[in-house]
Amino acid sequence: MSNQSLVSVIINCFNGDKYLHKALNSVVAQTYKNWEIIFWDNQSVDKSAEIFKSYKDVRFKYYYAPKHSKILYEAKNYALAKAKGDFFAFLDVDDWWLPNKLEKQIPLFSDPKVGVVYGNFWNFYEKQNKTKIYKKKTLPTGMVLRDLLRDYPIGSPTYVIRKKSMEKLNYHFNNHFHIIGEFDLILRLSVYWKLDCVQGPVAYARIHGKNIKYLYRNLEIDEMKIWYAEMKKNPIFSSLNELGQIKKYYMYLETMETILKDRFSKSFFQVAKYPFSLKKLKLIIALLLPKFALKRIKTY
Repeated sequence: MSNQSLVSVIINCFNGDKYLHKALNSVVAQTYKNWEIIFWDNQSVDKSAEIFKSYKDVRFKYYYAPKHSKILYEAKNYALAKAKGDFFAFLDVDDWWLPNKLEKQIPLFSDPKVGVVYGNFWNFYEKQNKTKIYKKKTLPTGMVLRDLLRDYPIGSPTYVIRKKSMEKLNYHFNNHFHIIGEFDLILRLSVYWKLDCVQGPVAYARIHGKNIKYLYRNLEIDEMKIWYAEMKKNPIFSSLNELGQIKKYYMYLETMETILKDRFSKSFFQVAKYPFSLKKLKLIIALLLPKFALKRIKTY
Protein backbone atom coordinates (compact mmCIF):
# COMPACT_ATOMS: atom_id res chain seq x y z
CA MET A 1 0.00 0.00 0.00
CA SER A 2 2.92 2.35 0.72
CA ASN A 3 3.78 2.47 -3.00
CA GLN A 4 0.26 3.51 -3.93
CA SER A 5 -0.68 7.17 -4.32
CA LEU A 6 -3.26 8.42 -1.85
CA VAL A 7 -6.78 8.88 -3.26
CA SER A 8 -9.13 11.24 -1.44
CA VAL A 9 -12.72 10.08 -1.80
CA ILE A 10 -15.03 13.07 -1.44
CA ILE A 11 -18.48 12.27 -0.05
CA ASN A 12 -20.89 15.12 0.60
CA CYS A 13 -23.93 14.19 2.63
CA PHE A 14 -27.18 15.77 3.71
CA ASN A 15 -29.64 13.30 5.24
CA GLY A 16 -28.31 10.35 3.25
CA ASP A 17 -28.77 7.54 5.76
CA LYS A 18 -31.06 5.50 3.49
CA TYR A 19 -28.27 4.64 1.05
CA LEU A 20 -25.09 5.51 2.93
CA HIS A 21 -24.06 2.01 4.03
CA LYS A 22 -23.93 0.75 0.44
CA ALA A 23 -21.83 3.68 -0.72
CA LEU A 24 -19.35 3.37 2.15
CA ASN A 25 -19.10 -0.41 1.82
CA SER A 26 -18.22 -0.01 -1.84
CA VAL A 27 -15.22 2.13 -0.87
CA VAL A 28 -14.12 -0.29 1.84
CA ALA A 29 -14.32 -3.12 -0.72
CA GLN A 30 -11.86 -1.42 -3.10
CA THR A 31 -8.95 -3.62 -4.14
CA TYR A 32 -6.89 -0.40 -4.21
CA LYS A 33 -6.29 0.26 -0.53
CA ASN A 34 -4.56 3.63 -0.16
CA TRP A 35 -7.52 5.95 0.15
CA GLU A 36 -9.13 8.30 2.63
CA ILE A 37 -12.78 9.31 2.81
CA ILE A 38 -13.45 13.01 3.31
CA PHE A 39 -17.03 12.96 4.60
CA TRP A 40 -18.57 16.42 4.63
CA ASP A 41 -21.78 16.35 6.68
CA ASN A 42 -23.91 19.28 5.56
CA GLN A 43 -25.70 19.42 8.95
CA SER A 44 -27.72 16.23 8.49
CA VAL A 45 -30.50 15.57 11.01
CA ASP A 46 -30.88 11.85 10.29
CA LYS A 47 -28.53 8.97 11.19
CA SER A 48 -25.86 9.75 8.58
CA ALA A 49 -23.22 10.80 11.13
CA GLU A 50 -23.94 7.76 13.30
CA ILE A 51 -23.60 5.42 10.33
CA PHE A 52 -20.34 6.97 9.16
CA LYS A 53 -18.77 6.96 12.63
CA SER A 54 -19.68 3.30 13.10
CA TYR A 55 -16.85 2.41 10.70
CA LYS A 56 -13.77 2.11 12.90
CA ASP A 57 -11.27 2.89 10.17
CA VAL A 58 -8.62 5.62 10.39
CA ARG A 59 -9.17 6.31 6.71
CA PHE A 60 -12.68 7.59 7.51
CA LYS A 61 -12.49 11.35 8.21
CA TYR A 62 -15.62 13.12 9.38
CA TYR A 63 -16.26 16.87 9.04
CA TYR A 64 -19.39 18.63 10.24
CA ALA A 65 -20.23 21.74 8.24
CA PRO A 66 -20.20 24.92 10.37
CA LYS A 67 -23.12 26.11 8.26
CA HIS A 68 -25.56 24.40 5.91
CA SER A 69 -24.60 24.91 2.26
CA LYS A 70 -27.59 25.33 -0.01
CA ILE A 71 -25.39 24.75 -3.06
CA LEU A 72 -23.85 21.28 -3.44
CA TYR A 73 -20.72 22.47 -5.20
CA GLU A 74 -19.92 24.95 -2.45
CA ALA A 75 -19.95 22.00 -0.04
CA LYS A 76 -17.75 19.96 -2.40
CA ASN A 77 -15.17 22.74 -2.37
CA TYR A 78 -15.17 22.73 1.44
CA ALA A 79 -14.53 18.98 1.39
CA LEU A 80 -11.77 19.32 -1.22
CA ALA A 81 -9.97 21.74 1.08
CA LYS A 82 -9.60 18.91 3.63
CA ALA A 83 -8.29 16.34 1.14
CA LYS A 84 -4.67 15.18 1.38
CA GLY A 85 -4.57 12.88 -1.64
CA ASP A 86 -2.71 13.08 -4.94
CA PHE A 87 -6.01 12.24 -6.65
CA PHE A 88 -9.61 13.20 -5.93
CA ALA A 89 -12.50 10.78 -6.47
CA PHE A 90 -16.14 11.61 -5.85
CA LEU A 91 -19.05 9.51 -4.63
CA ASP A 92 -22.62 10.57 -3.87
CA VAL A 93 -24.33 8.78 -0.99
CA ASP A 94 -26.90 7.15 -3.28
CA ASP A 95 -24.34 5.69 -5.73
CA TRP A 96 -21.75 2.95 -5.30
CA TRP A 97 -18.53 1.67 -6.87
CA LEU A 98 -17.45 -1.65 -8.26
CA PRO A 99 -14.60 -3.17 -6.18
CA ASN A 100 -11.85 -2.71 -8.79
CA LYS A 101 -12.74 0.86 -9.78
CA LEU A 102 -9.68 2.61 -8.36
CA GLU A 103 -7.36 -0.29 -9.19
CA LYS A 104 -8.30 0.09 -12.86
CA GLN A 105 -8.28 3.88 -12.96
CA ILE A 106 -5.25 5.06 -10.99
CA PRO A 107 -2.64 3.34 -13.25
CA LEU A 108 -3.99 5.37 -16.19
CA PHE A 109 -2.48 8.45 -14.55
CA SER A 110 0.99 7.06 -15.36
CA ASP A 111 0.80 9.40 -18.36
CA PRO A 112 1.67 12.75 -16.73
CA LYS A 113 -0.49 14.60 -19.25
CA VAL A 114 -3.67 12.84 -18.05
CA GLY A 115 -5.64 15.04 -15.65
CA VAL A 116 -8.92 13.13 -15.43
CA VAL A 117 -9.80 9.44 -15.62
CA TYR A 118 -13.43 8.33 -15.86
CA GLY A 119 -15.34 5.22 -16.89
CA ASN A 120 -18.61 3.80 -18.03
CA PHE A 121 -21.29 2.99 -15.46
CA TRP A 122 -24.60 1.30 -14.85
CA ASN A 123 -27.75 3.31 -14.25
CA PHE A 124 -29.79 1.56 -11.56
CA TYR A 125 -33.48 2.42 -11.83
CA GLU A 126 -34.67 1.94 -8.27
CA LYS A 127 -38.42 1.87 -8.90
CA GLN A 128 -38.16 -0.73 -11.67
CA ASN A 129 -35.21 -2.56 -10.03
CA LYS A 130 -33.44 -2.60 -13.41
CA THR A 131 -29.98 -1.67 -14.63
CA LYS A 132 -28.89 -0.22 -17.94
CA ILE A 133 -25.40 0.58 -19.19
CA TYR A 134 -24.98 4.33 -19.70
CA LYS A 135 -22.99 4.31 -22.94
CA LYS A 136 -22.83 1.45 -25.43
CA LYS A 137 -20.23 3.09 -27.65
CA THR A 138 -16.50 3.64 -27.16
CA LEU A 139 -15.81 6.52 -24.77
CA PRO A 140 -13.46 9.32 -25.91
CA THR A 141 -9.91 9.69 -24.61
CA GLY A 142 -7.11 12.19 -25.15
CA MET A 143 -7.68 15.91 -25.70
CA VAL A 144 -11.44 15.55 -25.84
CA LEU A 145 -12.89 19.05 -25.36
CA ARG A 146 -14.70 18.92 -28.70
CA ASP A 147 -16.02 15.41 -27.97
CA LEU A 148 -17.39 16.47 -24.58
CA LEU A 149 -19.22 19.42 -26.11
CA ARG A 150 -20.83 17.09 -28.67
CA ASP A 151 -21.82 14.38 -26.22
CA TYR A 152 -20.88 14.55 -22.54
CA PRO A 153 -20.44 10.96 -21.28
CA ILE A 154 -18.98 11.40 -17.78
CA GLY A 155 -21.07 10.18 -14.85
CA SER A 156 -20.75 11.55 -11.31
CA PRO A 157 -19.57 8.34 -9.62
CA THR A 158 -16.88 7.54 -12.18
CA TYR A 159 -14.33 10.33 -12.48
CA VAL A 160 -11.01 10.80 -10.68
CA ILE A 161 -9.01 14.05 -10.91
CA ARG A 162 -5.28 14.55 -10.54
CA LYS A 163 -4.72 17.12 -7.80
CA LYS A 164 -2.07 18.97 -9.84
CA SER A 165 -4.51 19.48 -12.69
CA MET A 166 -6.63 21.70 -10.44
CA GLU A 167 -3.76 24.15 -10.03
CA LYS A 168 -4.28 25.59 -13.53
CA LEU A 169 -7.84 26.63 -12.69
CA ASN A 170 -8.88 29.86 -11.06
CA TYR A 171 -11.42 27.94 -8.97
CA HIS A 172 -12.47 24.35 -8.40
CA PHE A 173 -16.21 23.79 -8.58
CA ASN A 174 -18.21 26.88 -9.48
CA ASN A 175 -20.11 27.77 -6.30
CA HIS A 176 -22.91 29.38 -8.30
CA PHE A 177 -24.08 26.17 -9.96
CA HIS A 178 -26.56 23.82 -8.32
CA ILE A 179 -26.69 21.19 -11.09
CA ILE A 180 -23.90 21.48 -13.67
CA GLY A 181 -20.86 22.03 -11.46
CA GLU A 182 -19.18 18.76 -12.46
CA PHE A 183 -19.84 19.37 -16.15
CA ASP A 184 -18.30 22.84 -15.88
CA LEU A 185 -15.23 21.60 -14.00
CA ILE A 186 -14.48 18.71 -16.36
CA LEU A 187 -14.87 20.92 -19.43
CA ARG A 188 -12.45 23.48 -18.01
CA LEU A 189 -9.94 20.75 -17.15
CA SER A 190 -10.21 19.26 -20.64
CA VAL A 191 -8.83 22.47 -22.14
CA TYR A 192 -5.41 21.74 -20.61
CA TRP A 193 -5.35 18.02 -19.80
CA LYS A 194 -5.88 14.69 -21.51
CA LEU A 195 -8.69 12.44 -20.31
CA ASP A 196 -8.41 8.66 -20.13
CA CYS A 197 -11.04 6.13 -19.18
CA VAL A 198 -11.96 2.57 -18.35
CA GLN A 199 -14.28 1.52 -21.17
CA GLY A 200 -16.19 -0.91 -18.96
CA PRO A 201 -18.45 0.07 -16.04
CA VAL A 202 -16.79 1.10 -12.77
CA ALA A 203 -19.83 2.23 -10.75
CA TYR A 204 -23.60 2.31 -10.33
CA ALA A 205 -25.63 5.53 -10.42
CA ARG A 206 -28.96 5.22 -8.64
CA ILE A 207 -31.94 6.81 -10.38
CA HIS A 208 -34.76 7.58 -7.95
CA GLY A 209 -37.39 10.18 -7.23
CA LYS A 210 -35.06 12.53 -5.36
CA ASN A 211 -32.23 12.93 -7.87
CA ILE A 212 -31.60 16.67 -7.94
CA LYS A 213 -31.01 16.74 -11.70
CA TYR A 214 -34.50 15.39 -12.43
CA LEU A 215 -36.28 17.30 -9.66
CA TYR A 216 -34.92 20.63 -10.90
CA ARG A 217 -34.76 20.21 -14.66
CA ASN A 218 -35.67 23.86 -15.27
CA LEU A 219 -32.76 24.90 -13.06
CA GLU A 220 -30.43 22.77 -15.16
CA ILE A 221 -31.75 24.49 -18.29
CA ASP A 222 -31.17 27.94 -16.77
CA GLU A 223 -27.64 27.02 -15.68
CA MET A 224 -26.79 25.63 -19.11
CA LYS A 225 -27.95 28.90 -20.66
CA ILE A 226 -25.71 30.86 -18.27
CA TRP A 227 -22.76 28.55 -18.96
CA TYR A 228 -23.25 28.82 -22.72
CA ALA A 229 -23.39 32.63 -22.55
CA GLU A 230 -20.20 32.71 -20.47
CA MET A 231 -18.35 30.37 -22.82
CA LYS A 232 -19.36 32.46 -25.83
CA LYS A 233 -17.12 35.15 -24.29
CA ASN A 234 -14.27 32.69 -23.72
CA PRO A 235 -11.71 32.81 -26.57
CA ILE A 236 -11.04 29.05 -26.44
CA PHE A 237 -14.64 27.83 -26.27
CA SER A 238 -16.09 30.46 -28.60
CA SER A 239 -13.74 29.33 -31.37
CA LEU A 240 -15.25 25.82 -31.37
CA ASN A 241 -18.24 24.99 -33.57
CA GLU A 242 -19.12 22.21 -31.11
CA LEU A 243 -20.13 24.82 -28.52
CA GLY A 244 -23.38 25.14 -30.47
CA GLN A 245 -24.29 21.61 -29.32
CA ILE A 246 -24.79 22.98 -25.81
CA LYS A 247 -27.43 25.39 -27.08
CA LYS A 248 -29.17 22.53 -28.91
CA TYR A 249 -29.05 20.48 -25.70
CA TYR A 250 -30.79 23.05 -23.50
CA MET A 251 -33.26 23.88 -26.28
CA TYR A 252 -34.16 20.19 -26.40
CA LEU A 253 -34.66 20.00 -22.63
CA GLU A 254 -36.67 23.22 -22.63
CA THR A 255 -38.94 21.99 -25.41
CA MET A 256 -39.48 18.62 -23.74
CA GLU A 257 -40.37 20.35 -20.48
CA THR A 258 -42.93 22.48 -22.32
CA ILE A 259 -44.46 19.38 -23.92
CA LEU A 260 -44.62 17.61 -20.56
CA LYS A 261 -46.51 20.59 -19.13
CA ASP A 262 -49.12 20.10 -21.87
CA ARG A 263 -48.59 23.51 -23.48
CA PHE A 264 -49.27 22.40 -27.03
CA SER A 265 -49.23 25.73 -28.86
CA LYS A 266 -45.97 26.91 -27.31
CA SER A 267 -44.29 23.52 -27.68
CA PHE A 268 -45.39 23.25 -31.33
CA PHE A 269 -43.42 26.38 -32.21
CA GLN A 270 -40.44 25.25 -30.13
CA VAL A 271 -40.35 21.92 -31.96
CA ALA A 272 -40.64 23.71 -35.30
CA LYS A 273 -37.57 25.86 -34.47
CA TYR A 274 -35.45 22.92 -33.29
CA PRO A 275 -32.75 21.86 -35.83
CA PHE A 276 -33.55 18.71 -37.78
CA SER A 277 -32.08 15.65 -36.07
CA LEU A 278 -33.06 12.44 -34.32
CA LYS A 279 -33.85 14.50 -31.24
CA LYS A 280 -36.29 16.60 -33.26
CA LEU A 281 -38.04 13.40 -34.32
CA LYS A 282 -38.24 12.41 -30.65
CA LEU A 283 -39.76 15.78 -29.83
CA ILE A 284 -42.35 15.38 -32.60
CA ILE A 285 -43.29 11.93 -31.28
CA ALA A 286 -43.53 13.34 -27.73
CA LEU A 287 -45.75 16.15 -29.00
CA LEU A 288 -48.17 13.66 -30.54
CA LEU A 289 -48.26 11.19 -27.66
CA PRO A 290 -51.19 11.18 -25.20
CA LYS A 291 -50.32 12.58 -21.81
CA PHE A 292 -50.40 9.24 -19.94
CA ALA A 293 -47.84 7.78 -22.35
CA LEU A 294 -45.66 10.88 -22.21
CA LYS A 295 -44.78 10.25 -18.56
CA ARG A 296 -42.86 7.14 -19.63
CA ILE A 297 -40.23 9.22 -21.41
CA LYS A 298 -39.92 11.95 -18.81
CA THR A 299 -36.34 11.05 -17.90
CA TYR A 300 -35.22 11.59 -21.52
